[in-house]
Amino acid sequence: MNLTSWREIVGGRDIIDILLVAIIIYYLLMLIRGTRAVQILLGILFVGAVWYVAGQAQLLTLQSLLSRFLTLLPLAIIVLFQQEIRRALANFGRNPLWGLNTQRKVHSTIEEVELAASSLAASHTGALIVLQRLEGLRDYIENGIEIDAKASHQLLANLFSPDTPLHDGAVIIQQDRIAAASCFLPLSSRSNLGQELGTRHRAAVGITEETDSLAVVVSEETGGISIALGGQLLRGLDAKDLRNKLYQYLIRDVNLQVGRPE
Repeated sequence: MNLTSWREIVGGRDIIDILLVAIIIYYLLMLIRGTRAVQILLGILFVGAVWYVAGQAQLLTLQSLLSRFLTLLPLAIIVLFQQEIRRALANFGRNPLWGLNTQRKVHSTIEEVELAASSLAASHTGALIVLQRLEGLRDYIENGIEIDAKASHQLLANLFSPDTPLHDGAVIIQQDRIAAASCFLPLSSRSNLGQELGTRHRAAVGITEETDSLAVVVSEETGGISIALGGQLLRGLDAKDLRNKLYQYLIRDVNLQVGRPE
């Protein structure tokens, strides 16, 4: 078959169609990479492969049973992948206007969070600070105590002092302002986090599984500083490591996501 024949079969519109489908599939795979959704997807593919083999081998009972399961598959996908679907829709709905003024506010917040985390770690005071990135956190802000004050390391240290009524729960920061304190977050149900990790660390991982936010955790037992992002926990950070990671995740990576130069 010559080149002219291929052009007659596959037109320019078909090529665009294929490229768009490939981009969507790639985006969806990147969205679920490193999550439990990968294992669920592999399980669904395995069931589909068994159904196909059963049909080829004329195993009628097995094929009939799997056919009923596959009929319910669209509904099962919505239930099983609701977290990933919600995250994908939130990505599409993000505001692309990440201005220079916003970046200046985030720079200021990074410095204050670093100072606060270092101070709290030195005194072995437990803390959980959630920093909003592109997705809104209004649902979690509303279940806490509204603060609406400029973020400073003195205020953060005071909020997590054991003698204050707001030390339990998380503090949520939007740009350069503390939106709320004593916020309760969803706990991660992952079994591979380690038995030594307590509620704060599980809440940090949980909120980053549900949203694109970043969480800074200070351990009350060890004074260690950790960062949670995308359901992953990075532990054993010092002040310099914390600053570098905050710049990376709050400024550089966000710029890349909204298509702005660093």
